[in-house]
Amino acid sequence: MKRRQFIKTTTAGALLPSFGFKASKASKTHVISFSFDDGFKKSFIKLAEIHEEYGLKACLNVIASGHMKSFQAVDDYILPELLGDFDLWNKLALEGHEIMPHSWKHLNLPRQDPYEAKKLISKCIVYFNENLVGFSPSKAVFNFPFNASNSELDQHALTLVRAVRTSVNGAINPLPSKDSRILSCASHGPDISDDWVTQKVNSFLSTEGGWMILNLHGLENEGWGPLSTDYFQSLLKRLVKINTLDILPVGIALEKYTGFH
Repeated sequence: MKRRQFIKTTTAGALLPSFGFKASKASKTHVISFSFDDGFKKSFIKLAEIHEEYGLKACLNVIASGHMKSFQAVDDYILPELLGDFDLWNKLALEGHEIMPHSWKHLNLPRQDPYEAKKLISKCIVYFNENLVGFSPSKAVFNFPFNASNSELDQHALTLVRAVRTSVNGAINPLPSKDSRILSCASHGPDISDDWVTQKVNSFLSTEGGWMILNLHGLENEGWGPLSTDYFQSLLKRLVKINTLDILPVGIALEKYTGFH
């Protein structure tokens, strides 16, 4: 089924049942980070607006060279004409949204020469430090392209940033703490991710708690495994009513919870 047809024939309300959580003044037991990759201009502007509607901040990870004339299409999804630039990323950062590095040019780094892969990670962090307002490497999260890394690359990146996001043991991590450095996530594609996100969220909320990081991309037809806009709005509208749940960007979650767990 084509993506646009899927969107038209599916309703957000049908996808997301009531979670059955009662209002509570208890401390947060669950944290969810919706971590959006690549830097799609149209989608990221809309994602910022949706998050703001519910008093939230978006977690947006961008390719450092995505706005440059030299940047070439990675695949059928990451196309130069769809990507934003650092004028936009600075604007969104000043509005309080989290803008984090998602590599220099979106290569599968473990498949590169190790020396060159490390150079690309370093180059990405230097560029962010010089071009993104308020960027602090000591608070930054490096989001590996394709969620692909290895121990050598993780350790190199961790000499430069606060934490790395990769794919280790699925979407669930312990609650954020000072020891949270190698963060695991889950992703889905290439088709619409609405049903998958619903399943992941419902399953997570039925557990005793933790930190779930879902790696997503764009809205509608942008990116690998996109979400439909109406669905994501409906999802956040329901989730913000759960008093035991925090919905936070990854870096903000680390900063907020450090020292408490």
